Amino acid sequence: MKFITEFRDPELVEKYVKEIKNRVTKPWTIMEICGGQTHSLVKNGILRMLPEEISMVHGPGCPVCVTPIGIIDEAILLSLKSNVILCSFGDMLRVPGTSKSLLEAKAEGADVRILYSPLEAVEIAKKNPVKEIVFFAVGFETTAPANAMSVISAYKQGVTNYSILASHVLVPPAMEAILGDPENKIDAFLAAGHVCTIMGIDLYYPIAEKYQTPIVVTGFEPVDLLQGILMAIIQLENGSYLVENQYARCVQAEGNPKAIETINEVFEISDRSWRGIGEIPLSGLDVRAKYENYNARLKFGLGTPKAETANECISGEIMKGLKKPFQCPHFGVKCKPEHPLGAPMVSSEGACAAYFQYQNVLEFN
Repeated sequence: MKFITEFRDPELVEKYVKEIKNRVTKPWTIMEICGGQTHSLVKNGILRMLPEEISMVHGPGCPVCVTPIGIIDEAILLSLKSNVILCSFGDMLRVPGTSKSLLEAKAEGADVRILYSPLEAVEIAKKNPVKEIVFFAVGFETTAPANAMSVISAYKQGVTNYSILASHVLVPPAMEAILGDPENKIDAFLAAGHVCTIMGIDLYYPIAEKYQTPIVVTGFEPVDLLQGILMAIIQLENGSYLVENQYARCVQAEGNPKAIETINEVFEISDRSWRGIGEIPLSGLDVRAKYENYNARLKFGLGTPKAETANECISGEIMKGLKKPFQCPHFGVKCKPEHPLGAPMVSSEGACAAYFQYQNVLEFN
């Protein structure tokens, strides 16, 4: 298949749903890692199509959702400095920090700008030499190359008033943390296709082997997801635990070597705290010493951020696959997109936002 419409073909969807029902013989719990996959499963009604033996749970693959409150607070603190222009992707602005969001800081007079690329922030720095430009660099492996490239670009051009506030997290260590949790109930994973487009699939083989858990790399369209679920079910029913690539039209085994080279040039692996989950060893990316002048945390003398979250928010349990959004007592009542208790309700990739937005196609049970 060559065209996106083919991956939304109702006849193919029906075919895969039927085959899944024919194959499954016992209960299985499958976690899709990526928030984009979650939204596709929900809005396309796939959760309702699946047989009752299959429980889909929603992982921590939403970078906005797992950004710690402490780092949000750092961004807000920087934005309120008179000499700083704080730049960010739009979905970070409404995520609540300890006392406010970046959007509320902007309303108070902070110079907060929504951009579509960190390279735009470098251009802003060149046009505003008396200001410090900080880009809030949030994301998984998918956004890391562009954020790294912005640092390299500023470095090569001698732009010294640019820096990034890095909050990058890595998917494989999060999968290991979930599988190693005593409460873990995940039987198989759907890995995030866009992350694997960058990083390849080699890192998943040791995880599948160690935890004897099938991992299927999938895309984001209905046919992608159903085919990935079918591949996982076949493995589970056969007692195998392989790494398979459903998303072969985009994902190569080795990933994107140039993108990986760019990431490794600027970043080094570090421990990282995840909002609602806690610290996961070697699960983040920090700016290397070579580019320390472009590390906002060092440039502005910021402290070590902490990862507290609101006591009322159960985002950690949701992102570990222990609960569904509708099982939160505050879902749709005290916690709504316009007044979120936690990031999963406001992020465009958050599970809670998906359940809230597409309630008409869901069955809460």
